[in-house]
Amino acid sequence: MAIKGRDKEFRTLKVSYLEFKQTNMDRVLTMLFPRLKYDGYASRRPPRGFDLSAEQFKAEFLDHPEWFDGFVQYPNIVHKWIETDLMDVVNRGKANQAIASPRPLHGDTYKFRNAKHTRAYGASEQLYWMLYYARKGKGQAVRDRLKQFFFPGVDLITDRYDHTVSVDVETQALLRLNEAGVFTKDMKDSKEPQREQPLCIGQADLLADDVLRLLAYEPHIPRSVLVDYLKTLLAFHLSLYHLKLLTMLPNIVKQQSGNPLCSFKDCPVVAGASSALHNCPYRQCLMVDMGDSDNEHMVEMAEKSAADFFRQIPAFVQANYTIKKLDEMAEYLCKKTGKLAAPSGGSFRAGDLAGLLDSQYDSDREAYFKFRLAKLIEESSSGADDLDPEIRDVTGMGLNDFDAFIEILMAYRGKYHKRYITECLDSLLLKNKENGLLAQPRTKGGSRRFVMGSKLLEVLLQLAVLTMDNGHFVTRDLRIEELLEFFRERYGLHIDTLPEENSGSILDRRALRVNLETFKRRLREIGFYEDLSDAYITQKVSPRYTIKNESADLP
Repeated sequence: MAIKGRDKEFRTLKVSYLEFKQTNMDRVLTMLFPRLKYDGYASRRPPRGFDLSAEQFKAEFLDHPEWFDGFVQYPNIVHKWIETDLMDVVNRGKANQAIASPRPLHGDTYKFRNAKHTRAYGASEQLYWMLYYARKGKGQAVRDRLKQFFFPGVDLITDRYDHTVSVDVETQALLRLNEAGVFTKDMKDSKEPQREQPLCIGQADLLADDVLRLLAYEPHIPRSVLVDYLKTLLAFHLSLYHLKLLTMLPNIVKQQSGNPLCSFKDCPVVAGASSALHNCPYRQCLMVDMGDSDNEHMVEMAEKSAADFFRQIPAFVQANYTIKKLDEMAEYLCKKTGKLAAPSGGSFRAGDLAGLLDSQYDSDREAYFKFRLAKLIEESSSGADDLDPEIRDVTGMGLNDFDAFIEILMAYRGKYHKRYITECLDSLLLKNKENGLLAQPRTKGGSRRFVMGSKLLEVLLQLAVLTMDNGHFVTRDLRIEELLEFFRERYGLHIDTLPEENSGSILDRRALRVNLETFKRRLREIGFYEDLSDAYITQKVSPRYTIKNESADLP
């Protein structure tokens, strides 16, 4: 049997904007740009009727020799430069190679996208609304800073290029194309976006704070490097957010309400503090292997930690179906029958919807899903004797109509969504990449484990050495134990300790000590670590780029 119509739909924006497909961060960032430019709205453009190619971009540069000296004399080099440095290419080196869009070095790159190759599967929307709802003024501040960073040299009102602004050659090339109006007709979409507050507002606060921290390096780090840092950071926070949802959403359904501490007003996460997650009721703990293959027990602990998260996917799928179907019921009771009053905020949150599982709504819930279940069964069979075996098994369990409805959806779609959610998390965790947090052997059946790639470590170190001084970010030295606490209390990354204090065997503690030494070696390799002696107080992490509060030097 095939589930049809709206019963096939899984995504609910009350939980996440993600469609849970394999996601590429270049395309996510590209599709975030119009959201930033148009304050949450998508962009709209006339149908182009063809896909842009490297040849077309080369032709435009050669037709305008006044843009760049020497391009006309070296067309083959220009073509290679476009393919390797300027463009995000899908299926590179294969017969079906195609341009997705220019690399996301400037906010206007989305105008040159080939739509079928740049799908972000809801990740760009998820990021935007997380940034939008970040508290204590950070939401507006981070969106303003991202606009300034990604749209240099462009007046966002007139969309004109300011030639006096100094930018790198790749960005200048894109601005030239945009100024010439090449393939770039674009406008704000008239469709009102659906605004949904993140289920975990504390994680949104952390995302906004970290982006602001990273952008403090804008004068010190080459633009292309900082863009790569941002892609790494955005993927890191998207993955942490959705790993948290794997635990959070099933608990909301089980408790039939949201945790009071998880409200917009009462969330205890303090984004500006190193110990940001200290009082979070859903703080996650990830045992992170630092990459010593001889430390076999640490590998096992990191594998178990990853398995504990991925094992929760089926419960998350069932909880997501529960929230989505209760949302459909709530809309019916609210708008069609008037039996349910709309919440004060105008929109039902996941915790509100879980409350509809309470016994006081039993009669309304059973009446609504009795009809939905009958329709589902009718669509799956051609006669009384042609009932699908899966449905026959569920109906024979003696469940009420709502639970039977959810079980049937799980029977037919549960494994499908588990596979795609797994692939989505793999891509957000940047599996087997230097900027990722997950590794898995390429052999069949290899176990996933949390491993911190060198580029991700570098990004997090850049954040760790920043502190606030009179409203300005400045860099400082950190002791090793302070850095480890920063990773543990801000992101839930455990390198030298177990999640539970005063626990673990001698073997566990030995593996953690070796992991700590590997961590220090990795710090030395990327140039952040000094150990002048064996004394712990002299072992410190120093910033690669020094940022001072210049206003503090003023008289």
